[in-house]
Amino acid sequence: MSHHDWLGMKVELPPRRRLLLTLLSFLLPLALWCAVSYVPWLWHPLVRVTDPGSVDYFSEDMDVKRADFDQELAKARAAGQALPQGHRVNPIYFPPPHKVLRAFYTAFKTPPRLPNEPWLHQSLGHSIRTIFLGFVVSSIVGVPLGILCGAFRFFARLQEPFIEFFRYLPAPAFGALCIVVLGIDDPPKIAIIFIGTFFQQVLVIGNTVRKVDPALLEAAQTLGASGWKLVRRVIIPASITDIYTDMRILLGWAWTYLIVAEVVGTMSGITFFINQQARYRNFDNVYAAIGMIGIIGFSTDIFLAWVGTVLFPWKRKTRSGPGKWAWLAGLWPKAVEPTVISEFAKADTGPLETANNVVK
Repeated sequence: MSHHDWLGMKVELPPRRRLLLTLLSFLLPLALWCAVSYVPWLWHPLVRVTDPGSVDYFSEDMDVKRADFDQELAKARAAGQALPQGHRVNPIYFPPPHKVLRAFYTAFKTPPRLPNEPWLHQSLGHSIRTIFLGFVVSSIVGVPLGILCGAFRFFARLQEPFIEFFRYLPAPAFGALCIVVLGIDDPPKIAIIFIGTFFQQVLVIGNTVRKVDPALLEAAQTLGASGWKLVRRVIIPASITDIYTDMRILLGWAWTYLIVAEVVGTMSGITFFINQQARYRNFDNVYAAIGMIGIIGFSTDIFLAWVGTVLFPWKRKTRSGPGKWAWLAGLWPKAVEPTVISEFAKADTGPLETANNVVK
């Protein structure tokens, strides 16, 4: 049965097939983009004039709609005048892949048009700094509060109703208020990212903490753990890997607020670069900048996923022995699993000694 389960409904896909599907997930959209860009009869709604002929309002390198060009061509042919010439093209806002790929290099090498405008690498650095500060501040407050809401019904009932209400309020709506309170530079941008991620963070992490196996809690309580010691020694270790995954997802959420945040007050960062290049009609640079955001975010997520395998080695699917970074795993307490508590329960020790072993 497993050999015929090509969709992976019941069993994991083979490594080679997973790699192939991963590559196809990128290659298929790229192939569609290439087809629309390079095959004239697929789309190409415009005609680029190479010779205006007898049409007075046509000029060389002018893009006109195909219907308008065909109409003028028919008029010139019927009148026996010089025929306009041209070839089909896509709109300027839809550049082909090779131009966007070239822009990944040229955008970094091309100086800004005005002396006070930043270079592309400066804009990217500014955006990364804004994302980092906003998400770190949000996490410093949101993660502990989410753990409290997930572990204690008191905090959940006290905090979550208001947070549920507030998370439906769009973060950009607070832009004007943030400018009045924090000024027009970076603080209101950081505040927008904080508002956009904090409330979701508390709810998501609280829900993750509530999914801790009740058998772990009952066994630990039976062996003497309670209160904050139960949270510190059982709940947090049992849910830390899932919280880490939630944080990776929420970091992507913070990136989605970047464009909105950077137009609050003084426009800055990669948003400034994208808007300036669109104003200059350099849409290949626009697509390249958008692609850079995706590459940075995707690379960051891959890196954080690798860091997770170092910090939480017990979650690895295959254990190949300790790596040179395995010492980092000691920064976090090991996850408490039912089998561990079962071994304590089976040990030939008294109740007091067994409880002490678990809650130490």
